[in-house]
Amino acid sequence: MPTASRPRRIPRLLLALATDNWLARGYLAVFAVCVLVMFLLPESAYAASPLMLTAPLSLLGVVLPFGPGTEGGGAVEVPAIGFWAVWLLLCALVNAAVLGALVRRSATATSSGRSAPLPRISNPPEQEGTDLAPSARPRLRRARALLAPAVDNWLARGYLVVVAASLGFFLCAAFVLPDPGFAGIWPLMATAPLSILALLVAAPAEYSSLAWLSPVVFSAGVVLSGLFNAVLVGLLARRLRARKPRPAA
Repeated sequence: MPTASRPRRIPRLLLALATDNWLARGYLAVFAVCVLVMFLLPESAYAASPLMLTAPLSLLGVVLPFGPGTEGGGAVEVPAIGFWAVWLLLCALVNAAVLGALVRRSATATSSGRSAPLPRISNPPEQEGTDLAPSARPRLRRARALLAPAVDNWLARGYLVVVAASLGFFLCAAFVLPDPGFAGIWPLMATAPLSILALLVAAPAEYSSLAWLSPVVFSAGVVLSGLFNAVLVGLLARRLRARKPRPAA
């Protein structure tokens, strides 16, 4: 039955998307180098590079009951670190598959654009003035086409719900609660790695006379990072949905 083979088909498609183009393979190569650096230089500043390279999924490891900081002797620490390593590898494969889906979408759009060029139709001089307003419509359509993968599948919509919940909690803590604490860690984790840039941009305003501007700038960066990640997740979901198993001969 087709539905019975679907759970087996998804890991194969993920592995195929993560290894069949130069961008995904390059990402995995960089990840392997970062893992090697983590083992060779565990005390350096680059030891956390595999964790940041596989964000945002890898940052969920802070809520998992296992990892490098697990205590309890060798019988507990070794399996915990092993499970954490498998989780990190899975995060790297998912990110590589997302990059692979992005490359395939770009290649498909390029090939379709070359194969079917649209004819150019010249307008009469009297219609040039009336076409100024409709000229903005192609830009709007392009923007909608770019953002469509972020809202047309359940996986991307679910991710956006998580981003909205984490951002809402942060804004409530920043502007309503007397002590926000570390509320910003949740939107930072949910929209990593691009949210790190938003944090760096918003940090100077925190120590100026416009301290209220820092949460606003950070929130805007989180929204953009979340939309970008949702588009990538949606492209991956589209690619997994588009690939159907070949009928048996």
